[in-house]
Amino acid sequence: MKKNYYIVTLIMLTFFVISFLTNIIGPLSPEFIRDFKLSDAMAGLLPFAFFIAYGVMSIPSSMLVQKYNEKAIMVAAFVVAFLGSLLLAVYPNYLTAILSLFLIGCGMAMLQVVINPLLRTSGGEENYAFTSVLAQLIFGGASFVSPLVYSYMVKNMGSSKGGIFPLLEAHVPATMPWISLYWLFAVICLAMFVIMLISKFPKVELAHDEKAGPWKTHVDLFKKPVVIAYFIALFCYVGSEQGVSYWMSQFLFEYHKFDPQTTGANAVAYFWGLMTAGGILGLFLLKLMDSRKLLVIFTILALIFLSLGLFGGPQTSLYSFSIVGFFMSVMYPIIFSLALSSVAEDHGSFAGILVTGIIGGAVVQLLIGGLGSLFGLRQGMFFLYITFGYMLSIGFWAKPLVTNKTIFDNKA
Repeated sequence: MKKNYYIVTLIMLTFFVISFLTNIIGPLSPEFIRDFKLSDAMAGLLPFAFFIAYGVMSIPSSMLVQKYNEKAIMVAAFVVAFLGSLLLAVYPNYLTAILSLFLIGCGMAMLQVVINPLLRTSGGEENYAFTSVLAQLIFGGASFVSPLVYSYMVKNMGSSKGGIFPLLEAHVPATMPWISLYWLFAVICLAMFVIMLISKFPKVELAHDEKAGPWKTHVDLFKKPVVIAYFIALFCYVGSEQGVSYWMSQFLFEYHKFDPQTTGANAVAYFWGLMTAGGILGLFLLKLMDSRKLLVIFTILALIFLSLGLFGGPQTSLYSFSIVGFFMSVMYPIIFSLALSSVAEDHGSFAGILVTGIIGGAVVQLLIGGLGSLFGLRQGMFFLYITFGYMLSIGFWAKPLVTNKTIFDNKA
């Protein structure tokens, strides 16, 4: 099929928007807690609402995209995300925040299901590895940028700056300047809706093995121990990623008194920035060693820096939480590839099940918040040792049908 670089560019922009909207939740955690007067358990419901949407929407979306088409699903996704953003911007309170995050999560889940096969078709199968890595780098870059945008907007709301700020101030509570972000999100989603509406999409032709099967196929897959094992793995990965990025700003404020609007937000930004940098290094390391060994090494190092973050002094904690992001960089692609390489068929349905594992970002935050309310946030974050420990174990029990090719294999 002829390459369509316009659609490739549009997909990269979509990856940026998904990340920009998703990974701002962590830096905003202290704001939610303070302004809505939440306990840690109540605060844990916010990321739960967002990530549970992946469990609700992933498999149905993969079926809907075959009934309709990619453009229709992407247009609908941005409408849903726009409504979610606008809801919190207009009526800022705890209940609307939960509903808002759920709606935005539904929109992001719908997009995630569509854009990967669309990227393969538009960019060419022979370039898919390259374009996938590029998409991940853009995703990480947006996660780095969004907390910085948050800091900039909060610091300039109520100032004498011109531009959009006087307009925003008329619609943003003076005590909650961070709500300005959700007006920005609504504008972004509306702009993406228009762009999608006027764009021409190519027809995506999935191979039989890539198509999402009926519910029976998914049920049959769930009867296989290897499928359950990798579903838990993705559950643990997203739970760990969000468990660090969501709670670190609140932890730094609660235990070390760092300002969440500046220092805390910057720490979260560098968590995602270092994850991007680690991904680049991981590309080279995967050409040198088995992916299972790399997973073990990086997980052990992530656990070391997580421990320094939880138990170190102010500066050690500040830097260590961000460094955890560097060593988490290879986990998602390695686990996902090991999973798909461990079954011989039904990869489309299996991928839908794996994406559903993103609900780990919901459940783990709820557990950390609940434990934090009972015993303290530090003790609540001890739960991350379980999720990281499970990912560490994968390096020892994984038996893929095909292993990653290294430069040493060429010499065999």
